[in-house]
Amino acid sequence: MAARAGRTRLVVVGGDAAGMAGASQALQQAAARGRDLEVVAFERGSATSYSACGIPYWVGGVVGDREELVARTPEEHRRRGVDLRMRTEVVGVDLAARTVSWRRTDGGRDGGHDGPREGVEGFDELLLATGAVPRRPLAPGFDAGPEAGVHGVQTLDDGSALLADLDGSSGHRVERVVVVGGGYIGLEVAEACVVRGLHVTVVQRGATPLGTVDDDMGELIAEAVRGEGVHLLTGEEVCGLELGPPAQGGRVRAVHTASGRELPCDVVVLGLGVEPGVELAREAGVPLGESGAIAVDVGQRTRAEGVWAAGDCTEVRHRVSGRGVHVPLGTHANKQGRVAGINLGGGYATFPGVVGTAITKVCRVEIGRTGLSTEEAEQAGFRVVTAAVDSTTTAGYMPGSEPVRVKLVADEGSGRLLGGQVVGRSGAGKRVDALAICVWNAMTVEEVLGLDLAYAPPFAPVWDPVLIAARKAAQAVEAACQRPA
Repeated sequence: MAARAGRTRLVVVGGDAAGMAGASQALQQAAARGRDLEVVAFERGSATSYSACGIPYWVGGVVGDREELVARTPEEHRRRGVDLRMRTEVVGVDLAARTVSWRRTDGGRDGGHDGPREGVEGFDELLLATGAVPRRPLAPGFDAGPEAGVHGVQTLDDGSALLADLDGSSGHRVERVVVVGGGYIGLEVAEACVVRGLHVTVVQRGATPLGTVDDDMGELIAEAVRGEGVHLLTGEEVCGLELGPPAQGGRVRAVHTASGRELPCDVVVLGLGVEPGVELAREAGVPLGESGAIAVDVGQRTRAEGVWAAGDCTEVRHRVSGRGVHVPLGTHANKQGRVAGINLGGGYATFPGVVGTAITKVCRVEIGRTGLSTEEAEQAGFRVVTAAVDSTTTAGYMPGSEPVRVKLVADEGSGRLLGGQVVGRSGAGKRVDALAICVWNAMTVEEVLGLDLAYAPPFAPVWDPVLIAARKAAQAVEAACQRPA
């Protein structure tokens, strides 16, 4: 179907944060400018505009219902003027013909109305918001899906399938869970399963979990995870997944590791992180960046005429290293979708890049990081100094004071703050936001030391842990400058 004369047709592929933010903003901007814009959006799943980051908390019972994770329903988007096609997967893009090919995943029904099972839709502009997909080990058996008890945790439908296994509504009894990979989602799901009374093993290839923090910080996380009853295996790599015979349902039975361990299990969760969902873009000839994600400019335009991209499928510029990186987060996806939509609707907006800020809570430990880790800074060509301090979240004499460790990574020559990491108990994690602002603005550790941070005994010691770490880092920079060349 082609747009009528004088009307611009925008096709959006993907109905979560980036895609729907882009669709909404494009319609708003076009209406404000008197432009005639038609938006057709395709979503292969059953939900739109939802919080994937909330899935582990839903699995663990902290969030009571799936619908609590949905910010805006398909019906709400349709009322705002988006021609939204649910449970419909785009399977091809023809840039020369300016069309996308699609097929239904629900037997040709959406909202109770029969319809064709496949078709072609024309576009003038195309926004790719195809998200990311769980990374799978390159080992036999790991290509199995939820029906075999192997789960990614990327979409609400993924969460529903995992929860159905864990609570027995899928017809299978689950007592033992193996989480492959100790990334953010992996550890959060491990905690959720422990809360449910299950036996949980996390298999981590590196020396410590959460590879985006330095090993000395990761050791604190490992200690906390084990203290909550998770069986954490570090320095282990999976080499295979054992499935039962098809006649018995073909369910997962065990995970095997390269060291010869056999880990019996009823469910496997993929916690190795994600890869950008770029299959459509690659097959259509849309250029990718150095990270393997879709390359875009600051306005979210790709290098293909009339094609835009936003969210977890795209590459972003790291403001410290200057490199193109893949940092899949809902915060970035919403911002990028907004930028793409404003520009598609005739306005002007840019996405300024990222500094890699992230935060999570694993059991009773809060973890925050921003900028570059020590290894990342060295790989980016910096000569670094580091400083780590142990302190408390409040004045030490206050009831409820908790331990916190802050580590800073700085450039040896200039003293510029390159990155920061925070690990501690309640009240520790959000200190990373102060560090993120400092990294974003390329401040030196000496400037960080002079920050006017809030103080009162219930909230911080008189010297906040961030300031103590900055003072130690400044001393390390000064010492490095005084060393003979």
